[in-house]
Amino acid sequence: MELFTTGGGIEVLLRWMHVFAGVTWIGVLYYFNFIQTPFFGSELGGTAKSAMTRGLVPNALLWFRWGAMFTFLSGWTIVLYRWGHLGVPLDSAYMTSILTGGIMGTLMWFNVWFVIWPAQQVVIANAEQVVGGGDPIPEAAARGGKAGMASRTNTLFSIPMLFFMISAGNLGNLGGFLAAGNTMTYWLVAGAVILAVEANGLAGNATTQKPLTSVSGTIHFGLATWAVLFLVGLLLNS
Repeated sequence: MELFTTGGGIEVLLRWMHVFAGVTWIGVLYYFNFIQTPFFGSELGGTAKSAMTRGLVPNALLWFRWGAMFTFLSGWTIVLYRWGHLGVPLDSAYMTSILTGGIMGTLMWFNVWFVIWPAQQVVIANAEQVVGGGDPIPEAAARGGKAGMASRTNTLFSIPMLFFMISAGNLGNLGGFLAAGNTMTYWLVAGAVILAVEANGLAGNATTQKPLTSVSGTIHFGLATWAVLFLVGLLLNS
């Protein structure tokens, strides 16, 4: 019963929910970006795209968006619990790592609910309308492209996000962010990097978004973002 009646047990349950929802969310995200999108670009995939958009994609998006929601809610509940109940300082190395990942995760959640899902609703409606003999929805292609860039940005973010989440409890005083008293400097630099990546995904041009047009480019962009954020922490402790 301690699992349900003690603070430690409740935190385990919250973490269990967070990981379960996160695996669901990121798993579908990787399916979309690593499997479905490249398949749609193939000759066979092109012929199946309409049927899959109408039949498979809506169900996948259901798990996708609610996985994102429960990951978001459980994650921030854990942060508030550790800060408010356990007294873990927000300016500790642990919280710096968790919040770095949490900010990226929050932007990913925002992209799912306020960029990808609304755009995909238009794409799905367009497929249904066309197969029914109606005219295509004029903005469907553009909305689909915007959703694609947001989805690739989420894939990019997932790489450093997962590292910072895991490192908080397993790598010790990561980079010694606060040992040198540079917390605000870290957040100014790291925040600028994270917001620049998000802005590029939502409003960048063909040149700046080019790495996101391929799976390998997205992964390399994600690793580069991780390297920059990690080096910022290391340099501030030098």
